[in-house]
Amino acid sequence: MQTRRMGRTGLNVTPICFGGNVLGWTTDAQRSFEVLDTFVTGGGNFIDTADVYSRWAPGHVGGESERILGDWMHARGNRHNLIIATKVGMRMGDGPNDEGLSRYRIIKCVEDSLLRLKTDYIDLYQAHADDGNTPLDETMRAFEDLVSSGKVRYIGASNYSAWRLTKSLWVSDSLNVARYDCVQPRYNLVMRADYERELEPMCISEGVGVITYSSLASGYFSGKYKAGQPLPSTPRAGGVQHNYMNERGFKILAEVERVAAELNTTPGQVALAWIMARPGITAAIASGTTIEQVKDLTDSANLVLPADAIKVLTDVSA
Repeated sequence: MQTRRMGRTGLNVTPICFGGNVLGWTTDAQRSFEVLDTFVTGGGNFIDTADVYSRWAPGHVGGESERILGDWMHARGNRHNLIIATKVGMRMGDGPNDEGLSRYRIIKCVEDSLLRLKTDYIDLYQAHADDGNTPLDETMRAFEDLVSSGKVRYIGASNYSAWRLTKSLWVSDSLNVARYDCVQPRYNLVMRADYERELEPMCISEGVGVITYSSLASGYFSGKYKAGQPLPSTPRAGGVQHNYMNERGFKILAEVERVAAELNTTPGQVALAWIMARPGITAAIASGTTIEQVKDLTDSANLVLPADAIKVLTDVSA
């Protein structure tokens, strides 16, 4: 699998990033090891997780994904071959300092993540969501200290607006500290406007890498969802039905399936290949809970869509 540079940095990552939100949530430890093994065997080197994964599940407290990922890397002895991304900022407890991007929180949470990941450095440490209650200079100086100490290699932001990301870059440049080298927006063939309207041109102009999440629309493009048929019994099915199963969503899905049939491939591969063909995209994040699903993800990195297929998909999802 060929790699891409992340924005203006010298970091090279595979264009498919494995989404670690499923680790310890919809996949137990044994199955998690299997799908991670399949991902790296298929050529992948980029894995994304977060400290909060999967706090939303009954009985979970957060850190489950990082802990399984750390156990797997320790068992395989492959940490040096991987680019590991994790995040900080979402609520992890009931205390007043258990969410956000204060210096106190960033310094504490990075140590917790390092312990769970069984590593002494994080390749990409990301602000999981914007924090309007903490001054940007406090957040960026805290990240700079982590980079200077060697505990973090690069920093990024998730769920930031173009305006807020631009202001963050300005603050970093004015302070001469580490800046956000990538952004992680929700982006797929159905949900395009929020990213493309302002964030896409801004990232291209400023050399900010882009790693998209919900790239398969929470599994909508996996082939499991059909009009008039029962929903699959998965934890995400309700959200997929609410966000994607409408007239426009089914029209886009039908075109994706038609292109997939013409190219003798799968709808998921087509949906991911379309994202990877967009300007400025570093990688598309996607998850798999079976070996077959993960093989489909890694194979999508080698799919080059014809120009006419890209145009049809772009037009139908405009």
